[in-house]
Amino acid sequence: MTAVATARSPQRTQQRRPELAAFLRGRRARITPADVGLPPGPRRRTPGLRREEVAQLAGVGVTWYTWLEQGRPINASAQVLDAVARTLRLDEAEREHLYRLAGVPYAGQAEPEPGAAAISPDVQGVIDGLDPLPAVIYNARFDVLGYNSAYWALVFAGSDWDGASPCNVLWVLFTGAAAKCPLVYREEELRLMVATLRGAYGGHVGEPSWEAFIRRLREASPEFRQMWESGDVAPPGPRVKTFRHPGGKGEVRMRSVSLSVHGMPDSRMVVYTADDEDSRGRMEEIVATGGRAGAWAP
Repeated sequence: MTAVATARSPQRTQQRRPELAAFLRGRRARITPADVGLPPGPRRRTPGLRREEVAQLAGVGVTWYTWLEQGRPINASAQVLDAVARTLRLDEAEREHLYRLAGVPYAGQAEPEPGAAAISPDVQGVIDGLDPLPAVIYNARFDVLGYNSAYWALVFAGSDWDGASPCNVLWVLFTGAAAKCPLVYREEELRLMVATLRGAYGGHVGEPSWEAFIRRLREASPEFRQMWESGDVAPPGPRVKTFRHPGGKGEVRMRSVSLSVHGMPDSRMVVYTADDEDSRGRMEEIVATGGRAGAWAP
């Protein structure tokens, strides 16, 4: 699998370059000198800005930008692409498209703090509608973006998190008391979560919010630091997790399913279903005790 992906990578990069060149030329053609505060100057042969004008406004070399627009095999940093995107007045979708064509991981226009992303009322309504099935939306960093009452009752009812502020599941589990952890096989599950985090981290290396989050968690939890330094990598996926009944009435085995959410490419909805009849009955008891639901807005 790895060998095939590696072999195809240069071909895909080669295929993206003509598209990148055409995209940049098209975006440049729609920007007039007046749009960016430049005098119209003498009669122009082509509409829009000249290449040298884009390079000057973006603070990059004319030769480098020309090569980029010609689809030559050159590397572009996120900072340079941001400057080009600002000059060409790209919207969010166009900016992401530029990054993808250039083969650079896309982090968005601004780096959000943990838990600062927003989900729409419609998405929150879907989560609430799944109750009594526990459901939550995480981003790739395990920030909780939205959850329903059943999820709160199963995972957070006995934790130190009061639900009144943004939350990161890894932070709660690693910095909270081990005795309050809802997971029966705590070490095994945390190792898998850290491996999943590292797998996602590969697409966010160098991003300030990611680097700061990992640094803070390493400093706050020697256990996380040890697991992180192991270098293990795992993808998100279905799994059976065993939770403690918050009321001390045994164990609850729940099967998780991860679903993508349209418009949230770096996030996933995780829904839990009981893995056996005993767990289903205990989950009904947990839901009956009540809970809370919510979403975070920036």
